[in-house]
Amino acid sequence: MSTTPLRAAAFAEAFSLVLLLANLATVHWKPITTLGGPVHGCAYLAVIALTFALPGSGRGARLRAFVPVIGGYLVLRRVAAPVSPGR
Repeated sequence: MSTTPLRAAAFAEAFSLVLLLANLATVHWKPITTLGGPVHGCAYLAVIALTFALPGSGRGARLRAFVPVIGGYLVLRRVAAPVSPGR
């Protein structure tokens, strides 16, 4: 499995939160909140599920997936990092 779906879910999670916070700080449009909240929650759950489905994701990567907003990017860094023999 490639990391492309995880990369897309991580982006959707971060972008939706930025959109929700911008809405909160400015105009408070209910449609943005109504749509953005579930998108953010689903993207967060998708990051966790995709991390567990990713072959080679160890315990460290799986724990990082639970960090809100940046967990997906932390997992991508962890999976892409070369493993040294001493680890």
